[in-house]
Amino acid sequence: MDILTRRKFLIASGVTGAGALAAGATAYGLSDLFDTAGDRDQDSRTLVLVTLYGGNDGLNTVVPYADPAYHDARPELAYSAEEVKRLDDQVGLNPALTGLHGLFTAGRLAIVRGVGYPTPDRSHFRSMDIWQTARPDRPERTGWLGRWLDGAGGDPRLAVSFEPTLPPLLAGARSAGAAVPVTGRQARHPLGDKTLASLAAAEPGEPAGQARAAACFADLRAVDTMITEVREAAAAEEAENADAEEAPAATATGGARSSLQAQLDLVAQCVEVGVSSRVFSVSLGGFDTHADEKQLQAVLLGQVDKALSGFLDRMGSTEAGRKVVVAVYSEFGRRVRANASDGTDHGTASDVFLLGAGVRGGLYGEAPNLTELDDGDLRFTTDFRDVYATLLERVLDTDPGQVLGRWPGRLPDVLT
Repeated sequence: MDILTRRKFLIASGVTGAGALAAGATAYGLSDLFDTAGDRDQDSRTLVLVTLYGGNDGLNTVVPYADPAYHDARPELAYSAEEVKRLDDQVGLNPALTGLHGLFTAGRLAIVRGVGYPTPDRSHFRSMDIWQTARPDRPERTGWLGRWLDGAGGDPRLAVSFEPTLPPLLAGARSAGAAVPVTGRQARHPLGDKTLASLAAAEPGEPAGQARAAACFADLRAVDTMITEVREAAAAEEAENADAEEAPAATATGGARSSLQAQLDLVAQCVEVGVSSRVFSVSLGGFDTHADEKQLQAVLLGQVDKALSGFLDRMGSTEAGRKVVVAVYSEFGRRVRANASDGTDHGTASDVFLLGAGVRGGLYGEAPNLTELDDGDLRFTTDFRDVYATLLERVLDTDPGQVLGRWPGRLPDVLT
C-alpha cells in the first residue's frame, strides 16, 4: 500500500497513526475525562501542545527587522522596525501578535530560536512525522507522547486530542491517547430539547451498548453547550475580518476545523475541574503560504494570538492553570527569500514558543544567520529534541531517555 493511500485510510479511520490503530485507539467523550476529576497529583504540571500545520513562516513571526539581509531577501514581505512589536533592538513579533507581546513583556513567553533537525525534509507529511515521532533518522510507528503514555500507564485519558483525528504524536506501542473531537457531529433535522434529553438518558437494565450510546450523546450535548459562547465569539471575529483573505482552518496539510479558541476553551475547562489528563493536543491549519503571504499569515497569527493570550489569562486565575505549560510549533519554517507570488516556499528551521506562569520569558538559543544559508535555507541551531527532553523532564516528570533514547540536550533555565 503506497504512503498516500495508507494515509487516506488512516484519516478515514479517524486515526492518523498506525501505532494508534494497533493500540486500539478510539474516541472518548467529555464525561470520560470529567470522570477523572480529582484523580491527579495537585502538584503535577500540564502540557498543552499547539501544532500550526502547513509550515508557519518563522521569519515573519519573530522578525529580524534590524537585519539588512532580511529586507533584501523579501522586500515586499518584510516588516519594518516601525511595524513590529519589538522584543529588543534586533527582533520583534509580527504586528498581529499583540497579546503574545504582552506575555513576553510579562516574562511568560519564551521564544526558542532556530529550532530544527539534521538533514531537514521539506515535505509537509514527512517533516510532521519527524516532529511528532521525534525520530529524524528513521521511520517510526509511535509518537513521542505516545511513548510517554506507554510508560505512564496507558490510560488514554492522560493524553487528549481535541482535533478531528488522533495525531500520530499520541500513538504509543501499547496504548493511544483519547480523541475528543470538537466539531463534525450534527443532527440532520432539528430535534426538540425534550427529545434530545431523552436520547441522552440511560434506562435501567438496558444493554451496555445502548447505555454507552446514551452517554456519548450526552457528551455531545455537553460539548454543544460549552462551546456556544466560543462559537459566537469566533463568528464575531470572522465578521471583523470579512474583508481579509482568510484561508480555511483545515487544509490538506492538516489542522483542526474548529477554531483554536474553541479547542483551548475545552482544555481550560478540563484543567479547571482537575481531570487526570497531563497532555492536551490542539491545532490550527492554513500556514502553507506560497502566495500573498503577508495578509494571510497576519490573519492566522491573529487567531493564534487571541486564542493563546485569552487562554493564558484564564489559566493565570487558578492554581491548576498556573501549572500549565504551552508549547507551539510548526513542521518547518519557510525559505528566506520570497517567491514570485509574494509568498514563501517550504524551508527548514523556525521558532518554538513556550508559554505559561512557569516559563522564564525571553529569547533562547542562537538565531540562524541569514547570510550563511544551506541551499537558501536557514541552518538550525537548536535540535527540537532539546525542547522535547526539557518538556518531558520538567513538565511531565519523566526521564527523557524512556522516550528519546540517550538524548543529552536540554534547554537550561527556561522552566522554573
